[in-house]
Amino acid sequence: MKKILLLCVFLLSFSLLVWCQSSNDVVLVYYFHGDFRCPTCFRIEQYSREAVEQNFKDELASGRVVFKVVNVETKGNEHFVKDYQLYTKSLIVSLVKNGKEVKFGNLTRVWEYIGNKQVFFDYVKNEVTSYLKEL
Repeated sequence: MKKILLLCVFLLSFSLLVWCQSSNDVVLVYYFHGDFRCPTCFRIEQYSREAVEQNFKDELASGRVVFKVVNVETKGNEHFVKDYQLYTKSLIVSLVKNGKEVKFGNLTRVWEYIGNKQVFFDYVKNEVTSYLKEL
């Protein structure tokens, strides 16, 4: 009985440790925009959301991937412009380990690929996948 109890405590502790560690390790996919948004800006957000939702269902459900839309002109969000050197609407992929951002990339080619949905989706998928491999 004592061995079973010790085993249960060990498994619970290990599960909690894994959960705590994994909850701090995440790939964030941000779509940043301002107050003024053109039709192309809305389409970039739409395609970005669809690409992430279609290609990373399990990772979204587990919290390993998080998709966020952020208006940088909303009070409190201004710091993102400096943090990510934003100059226009942007899709940023960020790798967070142990609660700290370790790297990020600006997916600037979304503007090039907006005319071809499949190429756009493949681009986003490949970039997010490369960040997931580093978790």
